[in-house]
Amino acid sequence: MIFRTRTYRYHFRALDSVVFPRATAGNTLRGAIGHMLREEGLSDTWFRGRSEGGPSGLADPPRPFVLRAGHLDGRRVQRGEEFRLGVHEFDIERPMAALFERALGGLATAGLGITRGRVQLLDEDRGGEIEAVDLSLAGTEQRARVRFVTPIELKGEAPEGEIPFGLLFARVRDRVATLSRLYGGATPDIDYAGMGARAALIETVSSSLVATSVSRKSSRTGQTHGIGGMTGTVEYTGELGEFLPWLRAAWWTGVGRHTVWGNGVIEVDGTESRPTE
Repeated sequence: MIFRTRTYRYHFRALDSVVFPRATAGNTLRGAIGHMLREEGLSDTWFRGRSEGGPSGLADPPRPFVLRAGHLDGRRVQRGEEFRLGVHEFDIERPMAALFERALGGLATAGLGITRGRVQLLDEDRGGEIEAVDLSLAGTEQRARVRFVTPIELKGEAPEGEIPFGLLFARVRDRVATLSRLYGGATPDIDYAGMGARAALIETVSSSLVATSVSRKSSRTGQTHGIGGMTGTVEYTGELGEFLPWLRAAWWTGVGRHTVWGNGVIEVDGTESRPTE
């Protein structure tokens, strides 16, 4: 049970001053990329992902990539400064680099951010390495700290302000398994109900979660949507070994709502943060 992702690092130089909104830099970049792809007539066939049937909840399937731009939140990039954007893609058989480069290269004319500042895509090493996580590589860990780096919002019942491990694992399992089925060609062969029941036995030792309120306004509909969630650290205890490879895979995928532009980034014991930005 190997989960794979391909990673890219795009380097830019600001041709004008560029201002990224607080907590929504990833959404700003996603919108700019989507606009450029629509100009190329590619949005419906690639940017929105593909569906191959399955539950009604997957009628709008998860996108085959996520952006890593949290380090740009609220930042003003001055003319001549450089910055980076990280991308993790999950459709290994259909690399997206050429499409991303077409879209990102167009920002030298179209601009982005509040000021519509132009940015130049630099001709530097962009990565493209494949990372792999063996989901079956169970350990013997009895405690783990999970850091919720960017706002996370999970579907499911939970006391306000808390993230029970059972709920967290259920959403991680479903996301990683769905991405594997849609883009990796196989669904992990696991005992879903059994793992879910065992995950529910994991207890919370301590929690320092803080709720963050963030919203965005859709340029297409004009409606305002909440995209906030909780950040902070939770320490769990119990028979954690079989679950931690899944949480490490979730560092690459994100978990919860709005993962495509960078929400739901998690780290396990502080060891999974890697420089993709």
